[in-house]
Amino acid sequence: MTPHANARSGTGPEVKPDETATRRNVDTQPATQVAGSVAVGTPDPGIDNAPAPARATARTWGGLAVLALALLLVSVDATVLDLAIPAISADLAPTTPQLLWIIDVYSFVLAGLLITMGTLGDRIGRRRLLLIGAAGFGIASAFAAWAINPEMLIAARVLQGVAGATLMPATLGLIRSMFADPKQRTLAISVWGAMAGSGAAFGPLLGGWLLEHYWWGSVFLVNLPVMALLVVLGPFLVPESRDPNPGRFDLRSAGLSMLALIPIVYAVKQVAAHGVSAQALVAAIIGVVAGVAFMRRQRRLTSPLLDLELFRIPPFRAAALTNLLSIFALAGVLFFGSQYLQLVLGKAPLAAGLLLIPGTLGSIVGSLGAAWLVRYFRSEIVLCAALVLSAAGAMLFWLLRADPSASVSPFVLGFLLIGLGVGVALTVSADMIISSAPAERAGNAAAISETALEGGIALGVAVLGSVVMAAFRRGLDLSTVPAAHNDAARESLGGAVETAHALPESAGAALLDSARSAFVSGVHLAAVATTVILLMAAVMAYRAAGYRRPER
Repeated sequence: MTPHANARSGTGPEVKPDETATRRNVDTQPATQVAGSVAVGTPDPGIDNAPAPARATARTWGGLAVLALALLLVSVDATVLDLAIPAISADLAPTTPQLLWIIDVYSFVLAGLLITMGTLGDRIGRRRLLLIGAAGFGIASAFAAWAINPEMLIAARVLQGVAGATLMPATLGLIRSMFADPKQRTLAISVWGAMAGSGAAFGPLLGGWLLEHYWWGSVFLVNLPVMALLVVLGPFLVPESRDPNPGRFDLRSAGLSMLALIPIVYAVKQVAAHGVSAQALVAAIIGVVAGVAFMRRQRRLTSPLLDLELFRIPPFRAAALTNLLSIFALAGVLFFGSQYLQLVLGKAPLAAGLLLIPGTLGSIVGSLGAAWLVRYFRSEIVLCAALVLSAAGAMLFWLLRADPSASVSPFVLGFLLIGLGVGVALTVSADMIISSAPAERAGNAAAISETALEGGIALGVAVLGSVVMAAFRRGLDLSTVPAAHNDAARESLGGAVETAHALPESAGAALLDSARSAFVSGVHLAAVATTVILLMAAVMAYRAAGYRRPER
């Protein structure tokens, strides 16, 4: 761990000079901790006779398994609704704005509260916050499953977002405190990364299987047994940890963080779905202004909600940005990849989900393999190589064709390489973020990691989705389409396909060919953009390797 002075000018709780050594080696666990928990303190690299870090026990690994399952479900819930929308529409008959809120409000609330909840966990206890969040997530899921109208479902999704925001940073912050040994901690974070990276891709597959056998509410009920398991086993398997000197909790900063993140996430989603609009621009401006005010306030506070000093550490800074950019690529591929498989190649939803499995498994393998790679190579070098591998996968999408009889091999292989690279990148960047930060600020560092993750998902869909849709709308030939149907055909690839089915055979076939060709042209442009972005992130990671850190 990189020593990080909290007695800095204008930020962080004050530390007296004679307390510095104590704060460097602070054990965030209570002195009366249950058996099987692990001390957090990291030896000061300047002391030769410092004791070796305590090794994790079987109970600690059991706690990790429970945390990993909870994180998997939180990630799955971000995408599991994608295939349930037709059933929900038929049952609850929501308006178009209500349907958009049902899909998006979970991500909005989750992204907006991550920093606040990560810092709150540092103060009141990460395990306590985790258990509260697990109970809340289970209750919200039950309300969602048996919603009787759109308003009830939207409210339940809001509650899921609030509870999910407590779970995500708490899991990563607890891993930092549970695993004192750096090698074991990297392996634990690799398991965490596998769950975080594969959850979004696993969501549509799980949703497709449940919808073939049960009603739409089943996609929410699957959360209940896992959350119940966490509430029951958490107090026995997961030790409590917190910042021993947390300082005041600043409500104004919490409000500003939400006012910054939620409008920005909303704006990028609007741009992805409908293009640039006045509404999206206003939301983006509000978010940027609030974000500037938030950062200025953090620099003035003695106990900031977000410790900006962490970004002065080059590996931390590089890891946070590459965390965002790697999931950016994965989210973008899932956005246009599922449409390509279903609407261009004509695959059924479950068949399309099955074709995503190799990439999902690649993400899991990459996450777990990262723990082995960092034993032999510097973390920054492994991160750089992973990003280059993902860039190579993105370039394979240049081989995709608009012909429904075209081979799926370029897509499957490209997504596999992206999954492998992103799996490694998520694990290594999360490990660098957590290991670079002081132990007492683990929740804050975890919140930064999770915010980068959520931001990357939103930006990946918005930026790459906008590239694809801009090319689609520019290249679409509407000469055979009646004027009354033009707007529906231009809205999306799905809209063009539906419009084509309603037209006479020759006109419909011409529109289908044009729509598929225009969409694939957009995918080609998005592939170039993804490749360039990933290679830029790889250069950044390589440059961070020049920073010499003390031994953790």
